[in-house]
Amino acid sequence: MRASRWLFLCVAMLCTTALEAGTLDRIEPPCWWVGMHTDLQLMLHGPDIRGARVTTDASVKGLSVTGVTSTDNPDYLFVDVRVSDRLAPGVYAFNLVTPDGRQFDFDYEFLPRRKGSARRESFGTADAVYLLMPDRFANGDRRNDSVKEAAEKADPKNLGGRHGGDIQGIIDHLDDLVKLGVTTIWPTPLTFDNEKSYSYHGYACADYYRIDPRYGSNELYRTFVGKAHDKGLKVIMDMVPNHCGTAHWWMKSLPSSTWINYPENLKRGGDRLIRTNAAMSTHSDPHAAAVDKESCVKGWFDTTMPDMNLADPLVRHYLLQMAVWWVEWADLDGLRVDTFPYSDKQGIAAWTKGILDEYRNLNIVGEVWFGDVASCAYWEGVRQKDGYNSHLPSVMDFPLMFATISALTQEGTSWEPSMLRIYNSLSLDRLYADPSDILVFIGNHDTPRLAHELGGDPDKIRMAYALLATVRGVPQLYYGDEYGLQSADGTTGHSQERVDMPWGKFTRQQEDLQQYVAGLFNWRKGSKAVTEGDFVHFRPDERNVYVYFRTGKKESVMVILNGGKDDYKVDWAHFSEITAKFAQKGKNVLTGERVKVDAPYVVAPNTAAIIEFR
Repeated sequence: MRASRWLFLCVAMLCTTALEAGTLDRIEPPCWWVGMHTDLQLMLHGPDIRGARVTTDASVKGLSVTGVTSTDNPDYLFVDVRVSDRLAPGVYAFNLVTPDGRQFDFDYEFLPRRKGSARRESFGTADAVYLLMPDRFANGDRRNDSVKEAAEKADPKNLGGRHGGDIQGIIDHLDDLVKLGVTTIWPTPLTFDNEKSYSYHGYACADYYRIDPRYGSNELYRTFVGKAHDKGLKVIMDMVPNHCGTAHWWMKSLPSSTWINYPENLKRGGDRLIRTNAAMSTHSDPHAAAVDKESCVKGWFDTTMPDMNLADPLVRHYLLQMAVWWVEWADLDGLRVDTFPYSDKQGIAAWTKGILDEYRNLNIVGEVWFGDVASCAYWEGVRQKDGYNSHLPSVMDFPLMFATISALTQEGTSWEPSMLRIYNSLSLDRLYADPSDILVFIGNHDTPRLAHELGGDPDKIRMAYALLATVRGVPQLYYGDEYGLQSADGTTGHSQERVDMPWGKFTRQQEDLQQYVAGLFNWRKGSKAVTEGDFVHFRPDERNVYVYFRTGKKESVMVILNGGKDDYKVDWAHFSEITAKFAQKGKNVLTGERVKVDAPYVVAPNTAAIIEFR
């Protein structure tokens, strides 16, 4: 018997699922596609459906239910669905019969895949990534600054509050990003974060399948990705499989008792909350105590961020489908994964591999916050000495960031000049399977502003950007740093430094810096030596000058970073093993001046020179 049904509007605004009112109130994923490699497992939520039998119309070829899993929560059911390539896209009926005899149908939609979706290309060494915080970047639609269903309302005067930035604001400034020379946009999480306060950062998800209504809608997000593509820009989605938020819809009734780690934290508070010890090194430490490993993996990241149990197959597959769904739905170009080493390491590896099984060319960069290269390299996706393989294509180069800031701000000695710190960090590239895949940066949303770190010194900021634009790896810029933005009072801290982008109010000095950065990264687009070439560097001596080369088949680039206190007269003979291989005449791409090998050439203190030889 088919019960009356009402139209359930999928959060994607396209996929529709018919549900019986009062019987099922949620089906996730909200829709799926024909021709996917990833197995489909529907999560159903409704009153007392444990143990139900689910079937499809036997006359429909290519669609069947292969298994049903119940948990210790009677209001959830997990349904394994087989979808063959023969299935025609469309809406199909499923029949559910509960143990007590209740029976009803629900509809589910299967969409056609985009042509070539599984083989989509991603971001890489030819790209420059622009990280922005949507709430602070630009407010394109003031009507959604505060919405009824969101607990926190807009309060631009509150440094830690919602300021009103949104997806429309990003769309409005796509041309500005094109002019800057970046090619890829990485917004911090845009999914619904419904915490009562401090929700603007988005890392405490309340609904994995819904864009925060204060940013826009799922449809607007997809429109944003499409408009970015039209302008030659790629889009990365920031994902957080390690934890959700305490305001997530399932927190009132968890799908199972093993869905999150330390569920007893929901009844705890303050100092009694079990939080992570952040001991990420325990994953690779052969001497680590089990209790320390468990604390890292299972402890909550923050008081409002329950820890997801990726060791649970149901949790892991739920989060895998979520990632695949967003890539397919929005036509994404890559993923960034927050707090990667805080999860069960086998679980997060299986999650990552599952995504790559669906999209073999997709780049996924993980946040692995370590100060040393060996610890970062452990998480790069190759088989390690202990047998572990994270399957992660890329990691974030925190060691190089720390080394760069230190080299430009802290004094060295004649034996160990400060620029040697950059050299030493890069000298350990042998530990990476492919250092060209590493995401390099000089600041992000979790670190002090670059201008603050460098004391507002425009010359040092320019040196840092010269390095970022030419060193090996995939460069990432942080919104506002190209203008030298700092907190209003010069202090550090997330709330102070995540400033609103002052569009139309930049000073002449800020615009000059931005034009310098734009010149660098627009030039970088056309430099095969930088985006594809080899990397050779020379050890800094007591003069504190770091020199390296990017060499390609038809061009080479020489980079000179003078961190010393005196003019540096280039000793061409010292670099003859490289310079002898290419044309003897070049050009400083920063100044336009002509340069000739063996002719006198001087680089001033706290200055970078980038010389292109073709």
